[in-house]
Parts: sequence; structure tokens; C-alpha cells
Amino acid sequence: AAASAGLIVPVIVGNEGRVRRAASEASIEIGAFEIVTAAHSHDAAARAVELARNGDVQALMKGSLHSDELLHEVARSDSGLHTERRISHAYVMEVAASAGPLLITDAVVNIQPNLDEKRDIVQNVIDLAHALGIADVRVALLSAVESVNARITSTIDAAALSKMADRGQIQGALVDGPLALDDAISPEAAAEKNIVSAVAGLANVLVVPDFESGNMLAKALILLASASDAGIVLGARAPIALTSRADTIATHVASAAIARLLYAAEHRELSAMTFGRDA
Repeated sequence: AAASAGLIVPVIVGNEGRVRRAASEASIEIGAFEIVTAAHSHDAAARAVELARNGDVQALMKGSLHSDELLHEVARSDSGLHTERRISHAYVMEVAASAGPLLITDAVVNIQPNLDEKRDIVQNVIDLAHALGIADVRVALLSAVESVNARITSTIDAAALSKMADRGQIQGALVDGPLALDDAISPEAAAEKNIVSAVAGLANVLVVPDFESGNMLAKALILLASASDAGIVLGARAPIALTSRADTIATHVASAAIARLLYAAEHRELSAMTFGRDA
């Protein structure tokens, strides 16, 4: 579907026999697509990372394998995809109550990130927001409360990250926290609590304290608020579209589109964005 939309030139990595059988059963024509054969899912992940490392492909996209299989290969010390940043995941969502895209991070990769890791997570998502054309990036550092509380680690981390943004250690956005979810997205809640902030009530980026809270927030929006979503892994030398095997085709296509935009922004090639070998 992404290829038909002109977003990507697919290079399929996997067991060729199984790939062709799956395509046949789904009545999908893949004759024009290059297939790089692999023995099994672990091998497919390794071969895909090798293609990205060698510059044969410009992005990776998870297919029918577990996320940790692909990310394990990306995170290997010899993968060649490392940058100075820790990798992180971001959801890009379209929610009825939001005027534009709503970004949520990190609900997939980092389980309990420390302060340094959260700094990378925040900078990664700010860079993504700019790649998506969001000029006014407002980042809310979420916790259960909006006051710093020594017993709630996420409030201390949020306060530190806010100060890091003030001192230029995080750049490209307005960053504030700790903020509770209602403070972050509801101007009325922020006003009622007398929160003076350029972010409160206007956030378009939500940084969650940990994997569990982020995962529940994202899935609640998708399942209960009918949010449209896409998923992308950031901080590696190649964008990685990362979706669930249960996600819709629309989610997969949107994730491919975001990977393309991210690659183009990083390489300043917005006028000629193509993926695939020799692109």
C-alpha cells in the first residue's frame, strides 16, 4: 500500500518462499519488489540492518517479526546504526480533541529511562516534530502531579529536564514540567490550577515518565478515542518504522510516510524523497 502511494520502494527481507506464499494468499503482486532472502526472522533483522548500514536502503520497517528482534540488531555495538543519542520511539497521533498532530514518547523502547536517557528522548522527539513541519513545538513532561515532589521521581526528572531546556541542553522547543495530563492539554485545567506556562494547555508533545504509563496512554487514545497513529524509532542512523503486527494498513502506511519525512529532513532532501536501492 505504501509503495502504491509512491511513498517507498520496498526491499523485502525474509524467507523468499514464505514471502511469495503470503503474497499469493493475499492476492498481492510483488514481482517488481526486490527480495533479500533470509533463513528466519532473526536473520531477516540482521540482513536488514546490514542493508541500512551499507546504505543500500535508507530506512527500515518492521514486518512480521517481534519488535525486540529488530531492535536487538539495531542496538548491537557493531550494527553501524548508532549515533550519540539513545534510540527511542514516538507515536504520531491524530486525535479529535487536538488541532494538529500529537506526539507521545517513549511508550515502546525505553522501559524506565534515567535522566540522561530522557534528555535524548526529548531531543529526539523535538527533531521529529520539526521534520513533520511543526514550527511551534511545545513539550509537556508528564507526571501524576504538577508540583515537584521528592517522593515522585518523574517530577524531579521533569523539573531537571525543564531547566536543561532553559540552559540549551535541549533545543528547538518550549519544554515544561512536571505537568499532569490535564494540565498539558486542557487550557481550562491549567487556568483553574493557576499554572503559568507557555506549554500548559497547549502541548503538542507528551513525554511520559516510563514505558508502562506511555503504553497505556497511547493504547487508550487508539482504542477509546479512535486516534489514528503511526510509530517511528528515532536516534539511529536510519529511521525505523515500528508498528504492531495488529495495526491497520493505514497505520503502517502512515509510519512509512513519517520515516520518509524524517529521512528527508535529516538529509535536507525534501524535494526528492525516495527510498530503496540506488535511490
